[in-house]
Amino acid sequence: MIFTTTSTVEGREVDRYLGVVFGDAVLGVNVFKDLLGGLRDIIGGRSGTYERELGSARDTALANLSQQAAAVGADAVVGIDIDYEVLGSNNGMLMVSASGTAVKLKPAAGSGSAGASPWGRAPA
Repeated sequence: MIFTTTSTVEGREVDRYLGVVFGDAVLGVNVFKDLLGGLRDIIGGRSGTYERELGSARDTALANLSQQAAAVGADAVVGIDIDYEVLGSNNGMLMVSASGTAVKLKPAAGSGSAGASPWGRAPA
């Protein structure tokens, strides 16, 4: 599955547009992580805990997006947009939403492969 934030896949032509697909992930951030993140706000520096949570939520959202695209027979998802929101009464939940357009690509000239993920790895 090819993912791209652009409207085209370089070197490939879109055969059919299959529709908009979505992937979401909602994760709770627990009190211990909030405490550690708060300490980082006071003393400065990066919060590895929150960075890992963000990465995990993003990977989950992209994996869900990939599953939806595969279910409609897509070779690629173009125009991907990733949004981050906090939810809950105390902003204790993190929501990551990924959306894009699922497409079927015309076969590449001289190649039977649709290519790899631009991130160099398949979504989790």
